[in-house]
Amino acid sequence: ALAPLPAVGAMKMVAPWTRFYSNSCCLCCHVRTGTILLGVSYLVINAVVLLILLSSLADPGQRHFSSSELGGDLEFMDDANMCIAIAISLLMILICAMATYGAYKRRAAWIVPFFCYQIFDFALSALVAITVLVYPNSIQEYIRQLPPNFPYKEDAMSVNSTCLVLVVLLFISILLAFKGYLISCVWNCYRYINGRNNSDVLVYVTSNDSTVLLPPYDDATVTGAAKEPPPPYVSA
Repeated sequence: ALAPLPAVGAMKMVAPWTRFYSNSCCLCCHVRTGTILLGVSYLVINAVVLLILLSSLADPGQRHFSSSELGGDLEFMDDANMCIAIAISLLMILICAMATYGAYKRRAAWIVPFFCYQIFDFALSALVAITVLVYPNSIQEYIRQLPPNFPYKEDAMSVNSTCLVLVVLLFISILLAFKGYLISCVWNCYRYINGRNNSDVLVYVTSNDSTVLLPPYDDATVTGAAKEPPPPYVSA
């Protein structure tokens, strides 16, 4: 007969990719706290931008800059671009609110849209850095297209092109490093919440589970259709 399995204690099932991550971020905050603060800050910024866009849409006169420093009347944005900007602001508010709620309620799936936005923003900044590196004259062309009386335009044009490219690349590199750090904080928060949810699943194996792990002896001896019993013995 098969002996019953020995008693084994409770074992936690933890995914292997959730074992190695950092639980702290800047200022020694937890990754959940850092993600909540980041989501709230993005939420406030996009809410302010949305209010500015709505006020500009209600008053079209605010979309024109007539200052003499800008060299005359300059239109900031037309109606079509204004509606697109408002839609983007509303989408960003929704994404930031989802990330904040997901980090607070420990729901990892709600953080994914905000993480995808961070990846997209990082990719755009990297493309700008590559464009400046490949086409260094594009910076001077952009400065040359500014209005004649734009502040500090002449000072920027007087700077050496190589120094100007180095300054712009240094600024973009610092910006990319900061964005990469924020991406790592959000990713660590996602892995922390996902790993914590998976660690709540327990598997118990005891000696009483022999009837579950192994079929009963009577069922194991029966294969296929039931066989007829052998004929009775006949005395000689």
